[in-house]
Amino acid sequence: MTDDEADGRGDGGRDDEVRGAPRIPGPRAAADDFDLSAVPLPPPVPATPPEEPRTPPRPTAPEPETAVAPPAPSDPSTPPDPPVPAHRVLRALLGAWALAACSAEETEAVEAHLTECAACADEALRLRDAVGLLHTDRSLDLDPTLRTRVIDACLSRRPADIPVPDWAAPYDAETARLDALLRDIGSSEWHAPVRLKWFEGEQEAGRKTTVAGVIGHLMAVDGLIGAALDLDVPLGDGALGRGADWPLSPTARTERYWSAALRPPTRAVHEPWRAQSHTLIRTVSFAGRGVSELSVSYGDFALPMHDALLDRAFECWVHGGDIAKAVDYPYEAPSAAHLNRMIDLAARLLPAALAERRRTGLAGPARHLVTAGSPGRSLHLEVEGSGGGDWYIPLDSPAALGSPAHTVAQVALDGVEFCQLVAGHVPPVEAAAGQEGDREAIRDVLSAAASLSRL
Repeated sequence: MTDDEADGRGDGGRDDEVRGAPRIPGPRAAADDFDLSAVPLPPPVPATPPEEPRTPPRPTAPEPETAVAPPAPSDPSTPPDPPVPAHRVLRALLGAWALAACSAEETEAVEAHLTECAACADEALRLRDAVGLLHTDRSLDLDPTLRTRVIDACLSRRPADIPVPDWAAPYDAETARLDALLRDIGSSEWHAPVRLKWFEGEQEAGRKTTVAGVIGHLMAVDGLIGAALDLDVPLGDGALGRGADWPLSPTARTERYWSAALRPPTRAVHEPWRAQSHTLIRTVSFAGRGVSELSVSYGDFALPMHDALLDRAFECWVHGGDIAKAVDYPYEAPSAAHLNRMIDLAARLLPAALAERRRTGLAGPARHLVTAGSPGRSLHLEVEGSGGGDWYIPLDSPAALGSPAHTVAQVALDGVEFCQLVAGHVPPVEAAAGQEGDREAIRDVLSAAASLSRL
């Protein structure tokens, strides 16, 4: 064995040494000697997708023993049904539905709900009826029969110890209606101009005043009832004197009231007028039956108490309409029963008015003389509408009786139109809606109706 072998430096030893020694890299070439096109590019690195948030697994219900087939997949082209709103939402929409302010979808949902919910259906009907009151083309004034119906209902449960006489009911109702109108107007409206109109002879007459002046006029003329009842009713604040000391003519009383006032009437006249009307109603109610025939003097003529209060009710309604027109306020006609009584009073006064016009040459002469209480030539007055009826007016004598068998002419008018004629608000030539028969008799009766008017 050679020394080299013993030292481990033989071929095998060199190989192991070379094999186990670290490899030493050779010298690098210059950068310009590299062919970059021949160097392969590294493979692209794939992008890392963002991590999705981990949600805890949902607990799964145990599967039923009987397997149920899954629902068929819906057609993606068909939109899903909209969700049905809750009951409280639909109930809140009822007001908008009643006003027709809902959208098409809301309207469909509400109406579908109304077929299933009785409570909402009742509420919807009440709201729809209430919407009818919001129409501006309808009058908001109360039904003139409402007060009578309420009083009748109350009295049917508990009769009044001292009832208002039936013949005084129209005056009671019309003063109450006018009082309600006056309480509903402002202070400035008491000075609104009002033109009163009536007929004198063949000509229209008029007088300008205010709302307060009209109430003063009504109070002055109503004092005639107080004078007949021996009541010491002061006019106004008492500075104008007592009503019993004044003249009996309605026109003279009104002129004295207007001229004696130290300043133009204001709303202060309201309470004295209302207090006087209450006093008159209370007095005739306590006076008993005999007071209805008590004579009330109007200066040139007289009326029994029951007709005088009916006349005052008529004037109160007519002038209430004058005031309502001046302040742009809705004002309806009296109830049918009260209007019928007012028309009947005018029809009963027509023969005397016609005879007076004949004496002054304003009407044609009598054609046939008849004895008192006998039937004679008559005009058939047909009043249509509320409070209407049929009246036969004797033409030749106020003491004669109207008779259908002796009718020579016929006139048809609306009830309110006839009252406007009697009040002097409508010319006679424009009043009749239908005429038939003796033209002269028709003209004389219509003119006599207008002559019943006064200040």
